[in-house]
Amino acid sequence: MSLRFAASAATVLLASALPALADPVTLTDIAGREVTVEAPVQRVILGEGRQIYLLGVLEREAPFAHVVGWREDLLQADPDGYAAYAEKFPDLKDLPTFGGFKDGTFDVEQAAALKPDVVLMNLEARAATEDAGYDDKLAELGVPIVYVDFREDPMAHSVESMRIMGKLTGQEQRADDYIAFAEAQMKRVTDRIAGDDIVRPKVFIDRAGGYSDDCCMSFGNGNFGEYVEIAGGTNIAKDIIPGTFGTLNPEQIIASNPDQVIVTGGNWDAYVPGGAWVGLGPGADMQAAKTKLQALTERTAMTGITAVKTGQFHAIWHQFYDNPYYFVAVQQLAKWQQPALFADLDPEATLKELHERFLPVPYQPGYWVSLND
Repeated sequence: MSLRFAASAATVLLASALPALADPVTLTDIAGREVTVEAPVQRVILGEGRQIYLLGVLEREAPFAHVVGWREDLLQADPDGYAAYAEKFPDLKDLPTFGGFKDGTFDVEQAAALKPDVVLMNLEARAATEDAGYDDKLAELGVPIVYVDFREDPMAHSVESMRIMGKLTGQEQRADDYIAFAEAQMKRVTDRIAGDDIVRPKVFIDRAGGYSDDCCMSFGNGNFGEYVEIAGGTNIAKDIIPGTFGTLNPEQIIASNPDQVIVTGGNWDAYVPGGAWVGLGPGADMQAAKTKLQALTERTAMTGITAVKTGQFHAIWHQFYDNPYYFVAVQQLAKWQQPALFADLDPEATLKELHERFLPVPYQPGYWVSLND
């Protein structure tokens, strides 16, 4: 080997071992704000712990390497997901945790002491953030806020949010690869629905059914409500709930007489210990989930409806409403709503491929269940 070649090789190796130099990058976030950030960012505060779902895609080998603090909601809202990440990345347990922007418990001084390059926020928290003056306080300290969204309008914002995160982390190619995969998986549903004259079942999405004694939270034209329509069903709440989230009363559900009910569920022991919610998520006890799902058919709002009579009563992981894996939920809804049209579609295989290609934690079953399984 020549000395010149050896020196060149050593330079390349040294450069690859050093962190990438940060340069000012101006981007437009999901709130439509132009924000300038030194990227790739080295110190990030996650305004919601569940943002690790997207950061895990982009920084698969070390998703917490640049996280200096995060909101504590992942442990509460998805303890099974938290456990999977903690097993592989135990240092996450030592990260400083924050309260929420929406409930006014975020500590600006604590955040500033961590010297973050950026605070990543969900769009839903923008109004509360501005009302409390958190944005002005952080701006005075030279800490930018960047808004992303996988919850308020996931169909419109998920892809762009992933692109934004790709720019922030310097992982634009990984973001593009993931977006290509997500869009290809969505087309497996949308192309077939568009080309067929279908009979759409009436569907009631029971948001977090059993979480409380009240009945019944649901979705309007956004989020899971939109997933239903894309997947070949008719959301009975679309003309009743004006926004993304809202409530139907039992009389409205009975009068609509849905052909199918789809309950969103998760492990919410931190919020409602031993509650009637359907426990779903990675590694969930499926027999226990099915038993709880059966119990939800006995509520007043389900009296005499077709879905109960025919066993078209399903449950799916609630967190599909707040992460970039929405296309898996759309596929499973299509499987339930148009079984003949999607007989060859395997949403579980899609979810396994998602884990194998993009996620840092291994796949575990437990994301949906039906009474007619």
